[in-house]
Amino acid sequence: MTAKIILGSRGSLLALAQTREVSNRLMAAWPELREEGAIEIRRVKTTGDIVSDRPLVELGGKGMFIKELESKLLSREIDAAVHSIKDIETTIAESTVLEAVLPRSDPRDAFISYCVDSFNNLPDGARVGTASVRRAALVRSQRPDLQIVLFRGNLDTRLRKLREGQAEATFLAVCGLQRLKMEHTITKIMEVNEFPPAVSQGAIGVQRRAGSTATHDANIARWLSALDDWASRSRVIAERSMLATLQGSCRTPISGHAVLNGNLLTLSGLVLSLDGMHSHSVTASAVASEAESLGRWVGEDILSRCGRNFLA
Repeated sequence: MTAKIILGSRGSLLALAQTREVSNRLMAAWPELREEGAIEIRRVKTTGDIVSDRPLVELGGKGMFIKELESKLLSREIDAAVHSIKDIETTIAESTVLEAVLPRSDPRDAFISYCVDSFNNLPDGARVGTASVRRAALVRSQRPDLQIVLFRGNLDTRLRKLREGQAEATFLAVCGLQRLKMEHTITKIMEVNEFPPAVSQGAIGVQRRAGSTATHDANIARWLSALDDWASRSRVIAERSMLATLQGSCRTPISGHAVLNGNLLTLSGLVLSLDGMHSHSVTASAVASEAESLGRWVGEDILSRCGRNFLA
């Protein structure tokens, strides 16, 4: 039988660029997938993309970006779903597995403005456009004088809103701008110690069906497993384990950033109040093989400091 894999992707320019990266890596790893038509990219509309005029909390959270992809995966309309891992809830659909975590890109946030050269130089009362509760809380913690306005939509949509003057500044993930060759729009990259990134920001994941003994599904698992990057997976596991322990969602301002140095994994976790006025942070290290336990420990330590009511 001719080799064939159907990759499911959201329809945004960024999502398609990420799915093409998966496709290119598959072709580089497997000669049988280099034949014309062996890899198909199928666009899937998600609720999070269709409804862009309301905060995610009103739509049901980050899962609004993946539930349709998971449905297509389980109905066998696609063979694998490509995601930005930061958009995936801490639990994924039953009978599926995150088979591959690609080498992680830059996890930092970019400050973008057509008015000033840095975040600190924004004038009093300036508007910052974002739909992220983490970014909003970080802005409020450092500049309580600034106004937060809702910026939903794809990366290009948010840049258009900024050009139209709907805000004086916004923040976008550096990795997304890099993948779309739009680094020139960056005013300043925010370092992780001044603007801690979202859990798993910069990481691309590929989800497949699990538990099937069908030859086709076995081939999908074999092909995708070659793309998995151990170092990036270790970092993502630690960050997502912390997030799961905190029972974090898109309603909660949470940052998690893991760094791997040799075999030593160091995780920094941060939670903020919505108004940015209160925060709790913990940093700890462990060997990479204990990534999940490390994330759980950091999450539990944060909870011991702030209490569950802080996150409610």
